[in-house]
Amino acid sequence: MPVPWFLLSLALGRSPVVLSLERIVGPQDTARCSPGLSCHLWDGDLFCLPGSIVSAPGPVLVPTRLQTELVLRCHQETDCGLCVRVAVHLAVRGHWEEPKDEEGIGRAADSEREEPRNASLQAQVLLSFHSYTTARCVLLEVEVPAALVQSGQSVGSVVFDCFEAALGTEVQIWSYTQPTYQKELNFTQQLPDCRGHEIRDIIQSCWALPWLNVSADGDDVHLVLDVSEEQHVGLSLYWDQVKSPTKPWWHRNLTGPHTITLNHTDLVPCLCIQVWPLEPDSVRTSICPFRKDPRAHRNLWRAARLRLLPPRGWRLDAPCSLSAEATLCWQALGGGPCQPLVPPLSQENVTVNKALEFPLLKGHPNLCVQVSSWEKLQLQECLWSDSLGPLKDDMLLVETRGPQNNTSLCALEPSGCTPLLSRASTRAARVGEHLLQDLQSGQCLQLWDGDLGALWACPMNKYTHQRWALVWLACLLLAAVLFLLLLLKKDHVKAAAKSRAALLLYSADDEGFERLVGALASALCQLPLRVAVDLWSRRELSAHGPLAWFHAQRRQTLQEGGVVVLLFSPGAVALCHEWLQDSASASGVHSPHDAFAASLSCVLPDFLQGRAPGRYIGAYFDSLLRPDAVPTLFRAVPVFALPSQLPDFLRALQGPGVPRPGRLADRAEQVSRALQPALDCCLRPPGTPETGREMGPEAGDRT
Repeated sequence: MPVPWFLLSLALGRSPVVLSLERIVGPQDTARCSPGLSCHLWDGDLFCLPGSIVSAPGPVLVPTRLQTELVLRCHQETDCGLCVRVAVHLAVRGHWEEPKDEEGIGRAADSEREEPRNASLQAQVLLSFHSYTTARCVLLEVEVPAALVQSGQSVGSVVFDCFEAALGTEVQIWSYTQPTYQKELNFTQQLPDCRGHEIRDIIQSCWALPWLNVSADGDDVHLVLDVSEEQHVGLSLYWDQVKSPTKPWWHRNLTGPHTITLNHTDLVPCLCIQVWPLEPDSVRTSICPFRKDPRAHRNLWRAARLRLLPPRGWRLDAPCSLSAEATLCWQALGGGPCQPLVPPLSQENVTVNKALEFPLLKGHPNLCVQVSSWEKLQLQECLWSDSLGPLKDDMLLVETRGPQNNTSLCALEPSGCTPLLSRASTRAARVGEHLLQDLQSGQCLQLWDGDLGALWACPMNKYTHQRWALVWLACLLLAAVLFLLLLLKKDHVKAAAKSRAALLLYSADDEGFERLVGALASALCQLPLRVAVDLWSRRELSAHGPLAWFHAQRRQTLQEGGVVVLLFSPGAVALCHEWLQDSASASGVHSPHDAFAASLSCVLPDFLQGRAPGRYIGAYFDSLLRPDAVPTLFRAVPVFALPSQLPDFLRALQGPGVPRPGRLADRAEQVSRALQPALDCCLRPPGTPETGREMGPEAGDRT
């Protein structure tokens, strides 16, 4: 089922709300102004073309704001057309320059200087009006009495009645003075169409117009023409291009209801729809509904093509106008990003479908054109290489000219512009003196010369060949040094190549806690860490006993720079208290696989004699044990709550060479997810059936 996208009558897009409109009878244009001002409308239209901005000789009148109002111009009661009333608000800008008072200047000169200040101000204000079907320009003369002349003061407005325009069109209005003292004002407005009830009832051309709806169905856009079976209608799709004649992209004469389907790839911002009844002198309504559609803007850039015209021209072909800028860039032979030449060359505003040129003296295959929109690179082409050959191994020298004939010279490199006589360790700096000699002897090609500087392309091939011997010698020397370092650091490299060892000691309180320890050990193995835990060494424990197994694992772990992890639980805390209170009574019978109980005889002396820091760390699950439950003796080393302090725990486990904080946080999140099912199982009340499966490897030797 198609989903309504826009519900439009007659055309697509937004249309201003039409309230009750004032009626003007007669075809005569008029002008009126605010109280205190006098104004006059020149007869007939003019040819308007804004001149260059000039400095004001003193106080002048300038337009500050444009305001429009829709009215109806009627020749008969029901024969009316839409008309745009324009109000131009005016203000005084500038002031008389105050000359320095000097002796010898007579009173007669002072009175002559004061005379223009007491005179009224006059201005010629031009209004230029453009729409799809209309282009007009009128001249209004305005005079302001001297009493209102005060710099920065608003003096009132002048109102022009009115510019006639077609329904549903977009109009543009400009206002400026003659001479021009500031940038012209401009205003754009979308006029209503026949959807307004008053418009439909008053304007006869609306009485027989067709109705058009649009809906979207997946990637398709449907234009639904809702007319009677006998009505004949013309419908045209076209690209509305600025400063270009309108050329229909699709045109049909239709009879009766129809549905036209467009693919979403056909949408561009300037795609407009024109519809009209096939009758003499019928009104044509044109609306461009896709100007703000994100899909249309993406399609426009996909359709745009940048063509480079030898020797120095370029052209951007696109179905619509683009808000973009173009600049030259230098593409080095070795690859890398193309470096924009701004400064010294300025950016150019893009005019589509028009051949343009950069102010170059010579072309070069390494010169390319970049087109950017909203500071984002959209297009780049280096097609001049088709006519000028492949990229060259040339160095671009940038000469910058400052005030008082101060000049500086640098070479454009990926790291920036390097001064030729600098001590930087770059390619240009190493041959800077030679490049300067090449430039002075005329061996470099001048690409551009302007007031701000110049660009030169200097060949680098001869310096590349001369440096091959030094490069090979440096490579051999480097290889020898690396080989020596490898021999000296062989043992260290072997140790560094292996992941860090961690011995995990815990008390087997119950089956659920053993499952939780297995999940933790399995997750730590993925970091990577080489984890030893008695849960995976039951055969060794049975063969040698827990004490012998612990001694062997502890010695190997500490020799390799690893760490012993004491995982505290209620059972582990109870065993610790037994040993601390009475080591003799703590030597009772424990599980034959309980390495924790067996290890306390070796672990406690390390803590009592101060050898534990750097060798041990502690941890506990914060949902199973309170922080203050860990015996004070074991707090001589870092003790971490899991899983709340997992990042710090992993950082202590992995030791030197710990990964970046962002990567460490990702690993902590991975371990936390692996622990959660087993932790939930430990917290489940007794008697609740288990739904999860046991995590970690089965009993077996993984050490």
